[in-house]
Amino acid sequence: MITPVDHIRATTWHGRKGALKNAFRYSVDYVLLDAEHDGPAPWLFSRKSGLFCGLLDRDHGGPQKRGIGALWVRQVIRDRGLDLDGPVLLLAQPRIWGHVFNPVSFWLLHNRDNELCAVIAEVNNTFGDRHSYLCYHPDLRPITRSDRMHAEKIFHVSPFQPIEGQYEFRFDIQPDKVFIWINLDHPGGGLMANLVGPRRVMRTGDILWSMLRRPFGSRRVLGLIYFQALKLKLKGAIYRDRSAPPQTEVS
Repeated sequence: MITPVDHIRATTWHGRKGALKNAFRYSVDYVLLDAEHDGPAPWLFSRKSGLFCGLLDRDHGGPQKRGIGALWVRQVIRDRGLDLDGPVLLLAQPRIWGHVFNPVSFWLLHNRDNELCAVIAEVNNTFGDRHSYLCYHPDLRPITRSDRMHAEKIFHVSPFQPIEGQYEFRFDIQPDKVFIWINLDHPGGGLMANLVGPRRVMRTGDILWSMLRRPFGSRRVLGLIYFQALKLKLKGAIYRDRSAPPQTEVS
């Protein structure tokens, strides 16, 4: 089944746990599409070029800027012996004016009945590193909104959080909305984050409106990340030097 490109006019919220508090909320645009088939899309959106607005294979699935898209996902599930031959959808921020940075993107893997059965959370840091966390039930039953999926944190993301910790994910991907919740726990603190927004078929007007509201795209996201880092530094948060990424791409 060929699906159109969907637009999620989302809001993301982050809150730090522990003695040193910090929280923020901002709006962000995500795109949800079938990563293996080109569905109907507005003329300003491209899968080949991100000059104006687009989502490119090289930005996802593999090392940053050297990705191979859904081919990488299929290899991951083959290596793990997962029987998932349904659609592979990608939820990510698009390139705007040739630039993209996704703190986290999500590969949504389905069975032949089009049920969501696995998610790969593709995490990027500002140092150019990437690591992905694969979430699924051992029996590959569908993931529901009440399920809590867990992964051990082994990748350096924020210099104000230790590498050690435990992630808890919740996913609720509906035809009319997207809700993703992430909780990180570690001794002494952690953080909570969510991504929520209505889902609908992307139209040219959606792109133009988003460009008017957020003309710098992911450059704005990077700016907000550095702004929050400055706030934490001024509040006295401990700064941790970057650690080398894990040897494995996926855990």
